[in-house]
Amino acid sequence: MTVTLTGPAEAVETPAHRDGNVLRWLAAYTASMTGDSVYYIALSWAAVQSGTPAQAGIVMSVSALPRALLMLGGGVIADRFGPRRVVIGSDAVRCAAVLAVAALLFLAGPGLWALALLALVFGTVDAVFMPAVGALPARVTSRGQLARVQGMRGLGIRFASVVGGPLGGLAVAVGGAATAFGFAGVLIAISVPLLVSVRIREVPGDGRGAGADDVAVVAAGARRDKAGARAVVGSAWDDLRVGLRYVRRHRVLAPLMLALALGDLGFVGPLNVGLTLLADERGWGASGMGWVLGGFGVGAGFASLLLAVRGRVPYAGHVIAYACLGGAVAIGALAFVPGVVAAAGVALLIGLLAGLSGALCGALLQTQADPAYLGRVTAVASLVSLGFAPLSMPLSATAIGAWGTGPVFVTSATVCGLGGIVVLCARNLRRAELPT
Repeated sequence: MTVTLTGPAEAVETPAHRDGNVLRWLAAYTASMTGDSVYYIALSWAAVQSGTPAQAGIVMSVSALPRALLMLGGGVIADRFGPRRVVIGSDAVRCAAVLAVAALLFLAGPGLWALALLALVFGTVDAVFMPAVGALPARVTSRGQLARVQGMRGLGIRFASVVGGPLGGLAVAVGGAATAFGFAGVLIAISVPLLVSVRIREVPGDGRGAGADDVAVVAAGARRDKAGARAVVGSAWDDLRVGLRYVRRHRVLAPLMLALALGDLGFVGPLNVGLTLLADERGWGASGMGWVLGGFGVGAGFASLLLAVRGRVPYAGHVIAYACLGGAVAIGALAFVPGVVAAAGVALLIGLLAGLSGALCGALLQTQADPAYLGRVTAVASLVSLGFAPLSMPLSATAIGAWGTGPVFVTSATVCGLGGIVVLCARNLRRAELPT
């Protein structure tokens, strides 16, 4: 296969939403994410049908442990071998695993062990897939289009979450879990030829923001092949150590990671288990909770659309800070709104502000990080969101049981707001701008 390389700067820059290369990447990403949504529906249904609710819960949580433990190593792999190779390989493994379980379900009833093994494989592969996905946009578009690409990626995520659930439910209704698993495998498989057709840019690392020792390591291993992988020098442990040190010393990325951690810790609990308990406490029912979640989804989708259309938001650091603070106030207010309509309106505002700050944080990660470190930088950010933040859910549930929704939502809002304060206090992050 011949891979066409594009130079780092072009005389006329094609907007990402008109770039066929970016659109092929987006189609691959959306197909893979939609397949994931269908997969989770199929897995939860098959687990409930094959065992007790407690056993089903264990199966659904099996993937979390390897994902958290191996995420940082996945970032090293993405930087060493090139993100596109890693994403293609990850999707191929996930597709094969899902189709194998679908075949087992068609031919026999393998029981919970096969479902648990599938969840374990997915969690392990996700630990490699997620950092690689985060490092790929910088290699499919120019630096000035990365903010727009983050907005397009957000739209893809929203599309996958909105469409994947009904498609998974329909597949289960038509042919059971086996059909749903097979459908998920087909959707994931679609991404592979699309990714193969994506052209990769040369993005040589320039050592921005690294310490003297790190620059030497990057210089020693900066040669990259056409797939974006660098010539490996040193051990994987050295790569991980240097990557973590790079993040810790970076004047923008280090406070940004702290802000992300605080924002997610204050956001995940109330908008997951907390919202369910709030709806039950207020008597809104499942339909009322659905309206509130719908409002959040609309707001987040609009934020992604705004960034995809505009391509750049000025004063990115300031916008992130004030979006975090405004979102924190809205989260605290959600526990005191009088009815479902008002709650849906507040949730829409939360989604808009959280979606805007999240997309801009992702864009800053893409544009501030040296390309040689993008996989490891994304791994750290993913570990914060998927490894640490979910810990707030059982804590939120326990605290609501003891003190009620109001105090817990206000406390969560305070934690979330601290993320905005971190951004305002970190001078380099506060003044950070997206490239024009």
